[in-house]
Amino acid sequence: MMHPSRLMSHRLTALAVATTMLLAVAAPGAGAQEAPSPVQHDEAVDQAIERGLAYLAKEQESDGCFPSNWGKNTGIVSLCVMAFLAKGHTPGAGPYGAVVNRGIDFVLGFRRQDGLLVGSDQTHGPMYAHTISTLLLSEVSGMVDAERQAKIDALLPEALGIILAAQRVEKLEPFRGGWRYQPDSTDSDISTTGWPLMALRSARNNGADVPKEAIEYALEFITKCRTSDGGFAYQPGQDPGAARTGVALLSLELCGRHRCEAALGAGDWLLTHPPQNPNEAWYHYAIYYCAQGMYQLGDDYWQPFSARLYEALIQSQQPDGSWPVASAGREGPCYATAMSILAMSVPYCQLPIYQR
Repeated sequence: MMHPSRLMSHRLTALAVATTMLLAVAAPGAGAQEAPSPVQHDEAVDQAIERGLAYLAKEQESDGCFPSNWGKNTGIVSLCVMAFLAKGHTPGAGPYGAVVNRGIDFVLGFRRQDGLLVGSDQTHGPMYAHTISTLLLSEVSGMVDAERQAKIDALLPEALGIILAAQRVEKLEPFRGGWRYQPDSTDSDISTTGWPLMALRSARNNGADVPKEAIEYALEFITKCRTSDGGFAYQPGQDPGAARTGVALLSLELCGRHRCEAALGAGDWLLTHPPQNPNEAWYHYAIYYCAQGMYQLGDDYWQPFSARLYEALIQSQQPDGSWPVASAGREGPCYATAMSILAMSVPYCQLPIYQR
């Protein structure tokens, strides 16, 4: 795992690079565009993110949980903690250091007997919560104090082993390589597959013994979900959607397929089929993956996409700093707020796995 001092130096360097990029793009004479450049919203974006983080800090419960209609959900807590990390807040330091530590402690305290890192109300789709929690623990490894690091070192190998074992479950050919709601599921979908792939990639970046073949195997499943128009479907043979295409794009970009034909096709598809309405179901899920993927693809995709994204999120933020979840969603405003912050904070380059 990366030593804390090296990690902090890496993060400060990334922030300096990101700031230089933003200032360079904002310089006079940068060239006119039909849509406003996202850097024109830079101050407003930063203020919106800070208001969102203040809301999350206020909503955190004494045990470290962030409330949702899913009960005490480790996946949602992990997303909320990563929202703070995405703005450069670290465990135990600064105004939100205690908030971050409480969230990490909550996740560390919810290991089920079978090893899954899930909360108290996780009868449906435990692989979502487990893999998102595994991603969080991998991202903060090397940043926490010695006591928390020891707990992460004890839990993370087992958590990764569960992910790898779930991938190896015997499945029909169209579903091989991916993941589904349960660790013993015999089919796969692209939505669930994105999170374990991110967790494996993050852990491999940190030096964990993650077989390269597992990542390539997952990319094979994702490729099977590609549609003829360049988008990606939930499962092979189905219709494409923005969230599904965002998952595929980010997976391809972070796992060695930068600007490959399929990634460029996904980016083109998202420019013409972006997530548009914050009141639509799965909107916040979609913008998380799409924003991360389009940023990785490059400024020629990120800038037109982010201009629309920032405008929609700034307009839909509530007076208390939260973002509302779609009426049909059970996730709650903490989830929607965390996902909005994670989407907006992409250029800060603070989460190690998502740095360009």
